Amino acid sequence: MSEHTTKPRYGFLIDVSHCIDCRSCMVACSVENNVPMDSTRIWIKETGVTGEYPNLNRFTAPYHCMHCVDPSCVSACTVSALTRNEDGIVSYNSDVCIGCRYCMYACPFEVPNYEWDQQLPLVVKCDMCFARLSEGQQPACAATCPTGAIKWGKYEDMVAEAHQRITDRPDKYVQHVYGETENGGTSTLYISPVPFEDLGFPIAGTTSPAFSNRLVTEGTPMVAGMMLVGLSGAYLTIKHLKEEAEKERLEAEKERAAQPVVEDK
Repeated sequence: MSEHTTKPRYGFLIDVSHCIDCRSCMVACSVENNVPMDSTRIWIKETGVTGEYPNLNRFTAPYHCMHCVDPSCVSACTVSALTRNEDGIVSYNSDVCIGCRYCMYACPFEVPNYEWDQQLPLVVKCDMCFARLSEGQQPACAATCPTGAIKWGKYEDMVAEAHQRITDRPDKYVQHVYGETENGGTSTLYISPVPFEDLGFPIAGTTSPAFSNRLVTEGTPMVAGMMLVGLSGAYLTIKHLKEEAEKERLEAEKERAAQPVVEDK
């Protein structure tokens, strides 16, 4: 009899009190995913300046995909471009995506972004650097953070450490681990010295709307199928036109290059 093995569930613990707004995490994400800084899978939430001079404070926090236990984005996707893996990572397959943006509307954390400036735009979101994980490395943001504000490891360890830090310093932290219960639980956890709403974090309920989303995407297969065919057709048509235009451009350049140069007398 073969032994049944399961992958460990991974997660992030982000301590807002340790973030110094250096944006090393954004640079690391930019390099890892080969995208410009304005298209990284991570960005910064921040509070306004609080307190009275000279005792002024301003807090920042890196923010990316929460990797929910029951992801709303996955349940809303009609083509399974978004999936949740056994290790808790919500991954995205750009080859399958039809650009419907339902995931953006479904996510209570407002995480998925869209490449509005691209001719064939796709969804952009954190995938916990799963390619690095397969090589035994940490996600780029966690590996790069100089203050340890972003910590990565087994989910159970991250939860335990979050509660331990709050217990050890009840005067320092808000008495809540953000993400432990939000939207039915997430793999990205936060602890903070200031209320999470001050950082602009969404106030998500403790129940994921994924179940009701599935009633629509799975309970009405004919409607979903017709919508898929229509959207896929539009996507493929645009893609074909773009490829044809690029082909014509290259052929025109080749013809111009082949023409003899006529020198003026």
